[in-house]
Amino acid sequence: MTLYDWPRAAAFGRVIPKRKIYEHAGANSALKDLFVREVDQITWSYKLAPETINLEATKCVTEIQVFRIASRTTMLDRNVLRAIDRAIPFPLIFEVTHEGRIKMVAAYKRPSDADSARWVVGDYFEGEWTPEDTPRTPLPVALNLGALYEKLLNPLVEGETARLFSGMGEAPQTPFLAAEPEKPVSLEERIAHAEAIKRQAREVERIKARLKREKQFNKRVAINAELRTAEKTLASFQASGAMQMGQKHGD
Repeated sequence: MTLYDWPRAAAFGRVIPKRKIYEHAGANSALKDLFVREVDQITWSYKLAPETINLEATKCVTEIQVFRIASRTTMLDRNVLRAIDRAIPFPLIFEVTHEGRIKMVAAYKRPSDADSARWVVGDYFEGEWTPEDTPRTPLPVALNLGALYEKLLNPLVEGETARLFSGMGEAPQTPFLAAEPEKPVSLEERIAHAEAIKRQAREVERIKARLKREKQFNKRVAINAELRTAEKTLASFQASGAMQMGQKHGD
């Protein structure tokens, strides 16, 4: 997993009290308990903006914020991240740390088409755990903040999708990777496809769990048929996802 050497000029370094997140996210008691159990500290680490990294803002991406979360658990609940995303009106990149390891996590975040003051937050994608002292690399070259945001998200989306297929023993096939694209694939299209893959993979696992529990032969036959259909759908996502992974997209 790539860790980025965030520019010094963009350093913010402000610890955010949990109560501030509660206030802005409208947290209930269950969410507050979750923060207490799973989060040690939240730091607003970097502010990537025109005045800090000399890249122009775009309509949807005026700034990118980097938040560092010291987690008390290896599996940080997504509701914690979603609460922070709701509280901060900018796209966020999370660096989650736990016991000397770190990983990047982010969801694609954009202004709502119906109300530009509201934000739409998609599924979360994450990198793999790596030692905190792993050497960092410079930010990818980009023409503006929108393009930079895309280049920060793409490895997370593609990496998690590849791991999903690898875990199922279904690696993307070479012919699809070699296919020539008819047109570039946008970030939104890539993420929508990746989210569809994740939903379908969860559906396959739910059906497998039902099949494992079911004892009646006739019902097992019906569930098996349902499972084959779901797996076929997932395989079609695999094929089209592999094609997208082979496509280049513009800044």
